[in-house]
Amino acid sequence: MENPAAFLRSLFDCAVEVADPMQSLARFLPPKPAGRVVVVGAGKASARMAEAVEAAWGPCEGLVITRYGYARPCAGIEIVEASHPVPDAAGAAATVRMLALLDGLGEGDFVLALISGGASALLCAPVAGVSLAQKQAVNAALLASGAPIDRMNTVRKHLSRVKGGQLAAAAYPARMLALMISDVPGDDPAFIGSGPTVGDASGPADARAVLAQWGIAVPDSVTAALAAPSGVVLPGDERLSRVENVIYAAPAQSLRAAGQLAEAAGCALCNLGDALEGEARDVARAQAEHALRLQAARKPGDKPLLLLSGGELTVTRRGDGIGGPNAEFCLALALALEGAAGIHALACDTDGVDGAAEVAGAVIGPQTLALARAAGVDPANALARNDAHSFFASVGGQVVTGPTLTNVNDFRAVLITG
Repeated sequence: MENPAAFLRSLFDCAVEVADPMQSLARFLPPKPAGRVVVVGAGKASARMAEAVEAAWGPCEGLVITRYGYARPCAGIEIVEASHPVPDAAGAAATVRMLALLDGLGEGDFVLALISGGASALLCAPVAGVSLAQKQAVNAALLASGAPIDRMNTVRKHLSRVKGGQLAAAAYPARMLALMISDVPGDDPAFIGSGPTVGDASGPADARAVLAQWGIAVPDSVTAALAAPSGVVLPGDERLSRVENVIYAAPAQSLRAAGQLAEAAGCALCNLGDALEGEARDVARAQAEHALRLQAARKPGDKPLLLLSGGELTVTRRGDGIGGPNAEFCLALALALEGAAGIHALACDTDGVDGAAEVAGAVIGPQTLALARAAGVDPANALARNDAHSFFASVGGQVVTGPTLTNVNDFRAVLITG
């Protein structure tokens, strides 16, 4: 294979394209209902989803909240940009307006909710007694803790007036269809964007347990809020009886499309699954060991072998660097492979943002460590400082896409050519 890095990038681009709402959403829309129709939503893909809705239905009334830089042109639906992964005042103000838009709807009205990854931060309505600044601090601490996304979302739900089914409850008795793009391992709709249209049986005690397990200190106001009854809606609540939740795009579809492209190019395929979780550097070491074992068993004339995986890895912040789970995976993988010939890899977030940096991820090859050391960059020190994005900037290994307008979580590909 002449250019493994370009090949891996083509697989990633394929995975993203399959999840583009303009390519996939319309067939899940019913005919536009008669009467009042209100479109609401949040997430990094929500503006693109709104654009796809108006392409099918024409101009609509509504409001969606997306990440800064991710807006799309819509004729009727208002697009508000706000901060992600830590919420801001713009997101909080827009969430209040969204709830007001749903207030007073009747049985004959219809709400289309567009939910994708990122909604946990973009939909922001702190419970009484908790300020936006305090909610921001808790969110930042959760992101740095290394806690899995479902555990983080448990805390977020019980500190919110809109998550955990509360958005749907606000629209009752109107009928609601929620279309979702999954970015969570296992595709549980209750954890996509912290489940604003999905009931949840957890309680404040579960949120307190997450904070305790991951050693997250919180202000007294948060402690008090989690000692009080929660507004999170139980799954059997009457207010959820007119809601239909549909996941129409998920990581498995993107991995399958990338795998088919790789097989068409002459590769053998090993799909490790679309729901991998864990510390990025630990998963990287495990995949490096697996790749080296498979390489050692190869025979002359064997096809190139591609290991694909998805899911959502985490990073426990230990240093002061600039990084994200995909870049950290690649850096740890490079260190574990130590320049092994014939092994290349790419890891990127399908939303184009790895961590908080405007970088999708990174690509590595047998020369990655040698290039870094020649430039005076210590790979092990970069990993210790969680400085993977700076590391890959120094060796030309960053993958920068700009806004992809979708989000089906991480995409990882390890290619064994020799």
